[in-house]
Amino acid sequence: MSDDEGRRREVGESDEVVEDELAESFDTTVTEGAERLQRPWRVVLITGFFGGLEVGLGVAAYLGVLYQTGDQLLAGLAFSVGLIALFLAHSELFTENFLMPIAALVAKEGTAGQLARLWGGTLLANLAGGWVFMWLLTTAFPDWHDVLAESASHYVDAPFGLQSIVLSVLGGSTITLMTRMQQGTTSDPAKIVATVIGGFLLAGLQLFHSILDSLLVFGAIQSGADITYLQWLGWFAYTLLFNVLGGLVLVTALRLLRTKELFADARREKDR
Repeated sequence: MSDDEGRRREVGESDEVVEDELAESFDTTVTEGAERLQRPWRVVLITGFFGGLEVGLGVAAYLGVLYQTGDQLLAGLAFSVGLIALFLAHSELFTENFLMPIAALVAKEGTAGQLARLWGGTLLANLAGGWVFMWLLTTAFPDWHDVLAESASHYVDAPFGLQSIVLSVLGGSTITLMTRMQQGTTSDPAKIVATVIGGFLLAGLQLFHSILDSLLVFGAIQSGADITYLQWLGWFAYTLLFNVLGGLVLVTALRLLRTKELFADARREKDR
């Protein structure tokens, strides 16, 4: 043990070599990640389907404000309603499953097969729930069809290039950082603040997000816009890939490295 590590243990309340706050959030992150990995197929699919429905509430708020005001930033703030609903209802999006399940996997609290089930099931169920919600929304609010078509075109008509890649990377890293901020506090009001920040950045700045923006495209298609599911799939494929890379590389991997000693201890304990 280095002198710095020894001094860290002396001044902190715990015996860990990282700050006490990181040690506490580490336990929460691994525990919740392990719980998610242990879910059976039924729970994964239902939780993901509800996630698609509930984030649709944010899309509804976003479109309503955009229709009335034309203000993208204000509409982005309104979108936070959907992420708050996800948080309070304990549902989740596919892109919220980067940090915690990976942390549990590294700590030997789950398997790669369980991770694949969680990711695949949540992704498909998010899309299914979102499609259903957007059908209801486009039927209920026909006046929003033009706004929907314009919003969806911003994504599917974007040329594949460096800007689109970076917007997708930022979309994945932003929602993963939001999850990390929520895990870093036990205060529900602080968690809601983190959720509002994440929603505002994602929708207000029009970052590319594979689930959120897919709902806009589904709604545009359902309302008769000149957009096809094939166009959506082409956009979705690369956005999904770079969302994953953004969440895993810019946030998850760095957090794992920051607390590597805790993971080493957890793995040794698991091997006993």
